Amino acid sequence: MIWPSPLIEATLIKRYKRFLADVIFDEKEITVHVPNTGSMTSCWEPNQRCALSLSPNPDRKMPYTLELTYNGETWIGVNTANANKLAKTWLTENKIPELTDYKTIIPEKKIGDSRVDFYLEGHKEFPDCFVEVKSVTLKKDGIAQFPDAVTERGQKHLRELIEIKKSGLRAVMLFIIQREDVNIFKAAEDIDPLYSQLLRDAHRSGVEILAYQCRIDLKHIELLQPLKVII
Repeated sequence: MIWPSPLIEATLIKRYKRFLADVIFDEKEITVHVPNTGSMTSCWEPNQRCALSLSPNPDRKMPYTLELTYNGETWIGVNTANANKLAKTWLTENKIPELTDYKTIIPEKKIGDSRVDFYLEGHKEFPDCFVEVKSVTLKKDGIAQFPDAVTERGQKHLRELIEIKKSGLRAVMLFIIQREDVNIFKAAEDIDPLYSQLLRDAHRSGVEILAYQCRIDLKHIELLQPLKVII
């Protein structure tokens, strides 16, 4: 994924009220939008480098969006919406080996009273497949972990994937790791023990657990490699 317009480097001062951050850009302090509902633990410290995108909408209240932070080792993609954009690109371009050769990719497929991020159909050998996507930015004990806060929504998604698998279809939980300074992924059991247990339950029920890492810089985000998953 190439950034639609060049990112703008700035200095991050603080993040607050979940969706706001103050940064210094062009020798001025401005407030920018933070598209991340999590705690962003391990993603930022005061005075770190960061990168912003500029909205083409002239009427937007906050024209700048916080896209990346830099911890001295790696850029970290803190815009969680980019995970689904990346997943769509990788699925369309057959870059995820476990999920190649499906003829049709449908985003936001409704099932029951919920929606799953992607529905894949038309494979010659495999059943149709539901794929749920999560953005991972937390690094703890040297390992990429999810979630960075208790997530009832995430728990619900795992339960839905378990039921989908029981129905005879494929069900995949796809974690997209938006940082390069890790090489293993696991659930953050000390943060959300129920999510961790549900991920183990999902794995035992046949839900496929995949983790793919991004390569990130100021020009683009691209697929780097699969990571080992500890269940």
